[in-house]
Amino acid sequence: MTVPAAPSGWPAQLAIVLGAFVVGTLVAEVAGAANLGTAMTVGQIAFAISVVWVLLTG
Repeated sequence: MTVPAAPSGWPAQLAIVLGAFVVGTLVAEVAGAANLGTAMTVGQIAFAISVVWVLLTG
């Protein structure tokens, strides 16, 4: 199994990690997170995973 390469350039990589945070937060909110803080915690986990992916593939 091959991992897809991250887009080159820091603007694209920044968009990926910020997008992961926003999407993770929104998914947690829709799934019924107790409050915004809990939803943002899920977003932060998604952010961290995407940062690792960008660092390993970029």
